[in-house]
Amino acid sequence: MQQQSGVEIAPRPVPEAKANTQLRESALKAERQETIKPYRGNAIAVGILFIACSATAILSAVPLGSTLDGSDYLRKLAVSGNGVVLTALIDFVWAATAAGIAIGLYPVLRKYNRSLALGAVVGRTVEGMLILVGAASLLALFTLSQGAGAGTSPSYQAVGSALLAVRNWGQDFLMSLSFGTAALMYYYLLYRSRLVPRWLSGWGLIGAGLSIGSTVYAGFTQEFGFTTVNLVANVPGLLLQEMVLAVWLIFKGFKASAPASAASAGLPGGRS
Repeated sequence: MQQQSGVEIAPRPVPEAKANTQLRESALKAERQETIKPYRGNAIAVGILFIACSATAILSAVPLGSTLDGSDYLRKLAVSGNGVVLTALIDFVWAATAAGIAIGLYPVLRKYNRSLALGAVVGRTVEGMLILVGAASLLALFTLSQGAGAGTSPSYQAVGSALLAVRNWGQDFLMSLSFGTAALMYYYLLYRSRLVPRWLSGWGLIGAGLSIGSTVYAGFTQEFGFTTVNLVANVPGLLLQEMVLAVWLIFKGFKASAPASAASAGLPGGRS
């Protein structure tokens, strides 16, 4: 009769392994929620800023209307002091809200790629500065019109044309390029991080690309303002998209189930 030797090792209970897996999943979920929850205020603020920025960008053209069109713009501008001041005030709010959008997004997006998040802040801040340059040129143009008188001399016309060109090229060309580039950066990060639905951030990526394309086209044709090309490219592409995104951020915020870091989102860079 053979004597059985050795000690049998009891298998690890399956319920214990399952419990450990559930604990790990719960911890990961809690970490993600803890990462996103503190930025609920950022989401609401950015949503409000999107609405304010779009509204002021449109309203900026209302007080003066077609005052700056035609060869007699200095004469018309000389009697439009209230409209000039109101336009400058609207431009100031427009510039502040434009920069505020990227600043509000930065604490959230920097976890996924600090360089792109900072680039978006720089881009929209430059956009705001160019808006203010346009406002300053308008105020200088108004001051010039006060001394031009009824019979505008060629020297007044030359200076006026230069100031008007600064406003047009600054606000309608350079500013739009800066805006479109910054928008590409933060919509790319929103798309990869899944902080908002991908259909919404993907819509923004397409809109930003169309905005840059229409701006380049306007630069070559020198057709600035509310032209057909600009309206077709920007209204469905970004204006409508930004309103939908604003409402989403205000009422839903960033998704708590989004990846908690650059690595988990499949993004290079992160905090580096």
